Amino acid sequence: MAELGKKYCVYCLAEVSPLRFRCTECADIELCPECFSAGAEIGPHRRWHGYQLVDGGRFTLWGAEAEGGWSSREEQLLLDAIEQFGFGNWEDMAAHVGASRTPQEVMEHYVSMYIHGNLGKACIPDTIPNRVTDHTCPSGGPLSPSLTTPLPPLDISVAEQQQLGYMPLRDDYEIEYDQDAETLISGLSVNYDDDDVEIELKRAHVDMYVRKLKERQRRKNIARDYNLVPAFLGKDKKDKEKTPKRKITKEEKELRLKLRPLYQFMSCKEFEDFFENMHKERILRAKIRELQRYRRNGITKMEESAEYEAARHKREKRKENKNIASSKRGKEEGKEGEFAAIENLPGFELLSDREKVLCSSLNLSPARYVTVKTIIIKDHLQKRQGIPSKSRLPSYLDKVLKKRILNFLTESGWISRDAS
Repeated sequence: MAELGKKYCVYCLAEVSPLRFRCTECADIELCPECFSAGAEIGPHRRWHGYQLVDGGRFTLWGAEAEGGWSSREEQLLLDAIEQFGFGNWEDMAAHVGASRTPQEVMEHYVSMYIHGNLGKACIPDTIPNRVTDHTCPSGGPLSPSLTTPLPPLDISVAEQQQLGYMPLRDDYEIEYDQDAETLISGLSVNYDDDDVEIELKRAHVDMYVRKLKERQRRKNIARDYNLVPAFLGKDKKDKEKTPKRKITKEEKELRLKLRPLYQFMSCKEFEDFFENMHKERILRAKIRELQRYRRNGITKMEESAEYEAARHKREKRKENKNIASSKRGKEEGKEGEFAAIENLPGFELLSDREKVLCSSLNLSPARYVTVKTIIIKDHLQKRQGIPSKSRLPSYLDKVLKKRILNFLTESGWISRDAS
């Protein structure tokens, strides 16, 4: 007769007091774990019947040699905690298992038995299909620290920070590029009842926001690289005085202004190297043209070029002096030939140099000029004596010629300004 308080397997009669499987459909059918796993059937009991685990919670799943001596009850509570709190919340899981287990013990036991142990090796494949990409990795993902980590703050004073609206601890400005970009995601929320269209729409909003963040950071990097903030504050002038560079020509300044859009595609060093290489190219092209000119003139050695340049300089100097002398002679001849149109007309010898210039400019013969001059002076003298003037000017003298001649006689002192 079985001892009181002990339970035995109905199939192999082994003691099953610590752990047994009770059939929920057959009365008084309790099997040991070995017979239950082998699918033992006895009487009306069948292997597919429902069962109930009956144990005192004192046996261990991994054997007596397992570390920590975890009982089956603690193992069940651990699996329930993993499902409820999720992997990594070891403090909540330890509180769920019981006060006898610390978070460190819970983590070490689960990792060693369920992940790296035989159960983990059998259940977790080596390569996981459709693995989710970790977007927080530092390899340039949309949410990587390389994008979200701020640059070192600008080295400017407090007054300059207030002038720019700059917040150094955040490396942000009060007014950023595309200030309203955050409105794209400020109203987004993840709901379990969202359909596929709503999910894709929310993803598109997040993607647009990430692109705006990238553009904002790119503009900050350009401003840092090209020292645009010190240039705005006027600090770049002092730096230029400390580090003098080669003199930039006017053509190069204009070219730099035209190529400013390249700032967004090239770093400051690359941009400066680009113009430095262009300057070297111009120098080399000029040197090549000089050497080709030497070759055309029969010079094959650099020692002969110095003698050739000295002779060429003397030759150009003589040519320049010759041109100056010829221009002087041309001016003198021009003065003599200026009056060629009227010098053979009667009355030319009676005119002064200024009157010759006036007649030549008015295309007026000397005889006609002398006649008009005599009439105007005679009328002027009669008016001064109070005698009414009855003389009439010639018909070829229009108002423009009369005014020019009157101004000339007034400036020369022949008549007074009141009379003119």
